[in-house]
Amino acid sequence: MERIYLDYNASTPVAPEVVAAMRPFLDGGYGNPSSGHWAGTPAREAVEQARSQLADLLGCSSEEVVFTSGGSEANNHALKGVAFALKDKGNHIVTSAIEHPAILKPCEHLAKQGLVITSVPVDRYGQVDPEDIRRAITPRTILVSIMQANNEVGTVQPIADISHITREHGILLHTDAAQSVGKIPTRVDDLGVDLLSIAGHKLYAPKGVGALYIRRGTQIEPLIHGAGHEGGRRAGTESALLATALGAAAELAADLEPMTRIRELRDDFWQQLDAALADRVVLNGHPTYRLPNTLNVSFVGQVGADILAALEGVAASTGSACHSGQIELSPVLRAMSVAPEVGMGAIRFSLGRGTTTSDIQSVAAAIRQRLCPK
Repeated sequence: MERIYLDYNASTPVAPEVVAAMRPFLDGGYGNPSSGHWAGTPAREAVEQARSQLADLLGCSSEEVVFTSGGSEANNHALKGVAFALKDKGNHIVTSAIEHPAILKPCEHLAKQGLVITSVPVDRYGQVDPEDIRRAITPRTILVSIMQANNEVGTVQPIADISHITREHGILLHTDAAQSVGKIPTRVDDLGVDLLSIAGHKLYAPKGVGALYIRRGTQIEPLIHGAGHEGGRRAGTESALLATALGAAAELAADLEPMTRIRELRDDFWQQLDAALADRVVLNGHPTYRLPNTLNVSFVGQVGADILAALEGVAASTGSACHSGQIELSPVLRAMSVAPEVGMGAIRFSLGRGTTTSDIQSVAAAIRQRLCPK
């Protein structure tokens, strides 16, 4: 089979528009943005233009956008920065059982430093109940961190509803929006969040760049100390090259119209699989409140990795791992109480701007040929 890429949730190719925006800074624009001379001024202007592009995407002020090295740094900064800044106020953070390791691992680290971490459960669709957040809050709670959309099954969380609860209690709300930016609306005031993380390589920018939205007035300690870059919030000489790339990607992400076509392709893919396999294929994640590009399905009684291995040339991700002959479900599927015989056959197909009707038809046909041989 020809090479078909259906792993856009893992990483996206760099968009041609982003490449074009970067090119001047590969050939020139080498000045330090903090320098006051002729070489630094163009670099500084490029960084600030990119910051403005991100602010337009999120519906915030440019001063509330901090460039980072990616989504993991943004998440670490949000969690650790709030924990350090508000240590005199409290020591309790609430998160969920299906967060990305870039949230769960920093929380584990903070727990070793004496913080208390509460992980609320999800239902069988992978969705958090806002009332579980309410019940988890204590007088010592300083932060709630819930991802806007899950990277594995695509389920979208009720962030706006959760924000009503955090605001009632005067608690900061962070969301990891690495998977949602460019796929669904991410205006910070509509969501009601105080902090929001972005990963560039999930929205057609290069790896190595991201951003953290920090609402004006939010107390947060820098994660990286040094000179006073990024308004004193993140030390390190800014890269005009990477900032420009993320800014150009943000402009593309602001237009959600391409998601209509991608959703239609995703739904057609599911319908083809469901029609051919019936009760031998199961949808994982919420049937409605789900990212428009994400299709996580389980082939019942099969091993997802075996199916993918047979689909030579198809890039996608499995929802289980095999260790010494034992199938281990992903933490997300376990948290959703997916049965082992179902979860072991899970595959995540994530579509993107480059996905075509032919791609979907080819992969669906190959799966039918393997699982429904005549």
